[in-house]
Amino acid sequence: MDPLMIRIDPEDPAPIYQQIKRQLKERILSGLLPPGTPLPSIRGLAEALRVSVITTRRVYQELEVEGWIRSEQGRGTFVAVYDEAARRADRLALAREALREAIERSRRLGLTDAEIVRLFEAVLKAPDVLGGRGKRPENRPESGA
Repeated sequence: MDPLMIRIDPEDPAPIYQQIKRQLKERILSGLLPPGTPLPSIRGLAEALRVSVITTRRVYQELEVEGWIRSEQGRGTFVAVYDEAARRADRLALAREALREAIERSRRLGLTDAEIVRLFEAVLKAPDVLGGRGKRPENRPESGA
């Protein structure tokens, strides 16, 4: 079972629970997991990802406290309904964090800031950046980033 397409990266310095949590948030924000979508059980997710039940329980507990998911006794766990405007800041924060991590990793590889900027611009202009979906409807940076 891998409907959530979560990948644990052993090279990522972030703890496994943070990797899982981040990827679930990204899927919710992108619309891949819209409000009301049922999520695997804690045990089912742990088995699918080959991680501890304690790890997936922590992820679900934190996401529920933060309002990303909701649990219903006897029914399961679901993506919570959210206000789209309130999630804009969440999108920007996740994107900022992803860029920060990419910059840190690039610097560890010995790239200069100028090389990182050139690489970023080249990747941004690449036709496959959105997985073949084409360009953003608005080709302008979001404010507050």
